[in-house]
Amino acid sequence: MKLENKVAIVTGAASGIGKEIALTFAREGAKVAIADLNVDAAKTAAEEIEAKYGKGSAIGIGMDVTSEAQVEAGVDNVVSHFGKLDILVSNAGIQIVAPVDEYDFTKWKQMLAIHLDGAFLTTRAALKHLYRQGTGGSIIYTGSVHSKEASLLKAPYVTAKHGLIGLAKVVAKEGAKHKVRSNVICPGFVRTPLVDKQIPEQAKTLGLTEDEVVKDIMLKDTVDGEFTTVQDVAEATLFLAAFESNALTGQSLVVSHGWFMQ
Repeated sequence: MKLENKVAIVTGAASGIGKEIALTFAREGAKVAIADLNVDAAKTAAEEIEAKYGKGSAIGIGMDVTSEAQVEAGVDNVVSHFGKLDILVSNAGIQIVAPVDEYDFTKWKQMLAIHLDGAFLTTRAALKHLYRQGTGGSIIYTGSVHSKEASLLKAPYVTAKHGLIGLAKVVAKEGAKHKVRSNVICPGFVRTPLVDKQIPEQAKTLGLTEDEVVKDIMLKDTVDGEFTTVQDVAEATLFLAAFESNALTGQSLVVSHGWFMQ
């Protein structure tokens, strides 16, 4: 198994991409902490993993990634529970769509706080343990094709996802002497509740049908008109988590059916 005896924290993991990453890590032998704003859903997801992969394979914890106190306490609790930390997947995120000239400043700050402040706070908390342990580790950020490209109505999301690449590069340079790697997964559109919510919102704002939003906006630049799946993203994240040398660090891996080619 690729992650046997490893311990991972995955934020925003009670559902969607994060949950699939947690399930995939557990399948490969890792012990996984499901960190989510919805603590009940986090515990339910952990119970599901334990039912499939054995008692003690997962725990669920409540975590608001924009709260310094909650992040520090949550990461410390995971290390106390499992004895160490090897992998952080900073995945928590939301989406709020609107044109720039109409974007509410409070919502702008909320978006940046969850995506960027959350990534910083969880990274800082994880690095304290990874550096002290001295056994290396991996930090993976869930970016997006919007870490490379831009789309209408998504100014703070695009801004934040671009920012994650910068953070990952700095962490890669600073973490290298501690054998800590840092990379970004950049999925295309994945059919999760987060994306499903956007379809009618964009249709209304742009004056299109929902089918036109999917075909002519979301999937128009893919090679096959297909959504990326949660399994696609999870397997790519596993690849980065299991890669054990500094040969692969400070990089961004696009998983998008050909939407944006490097």
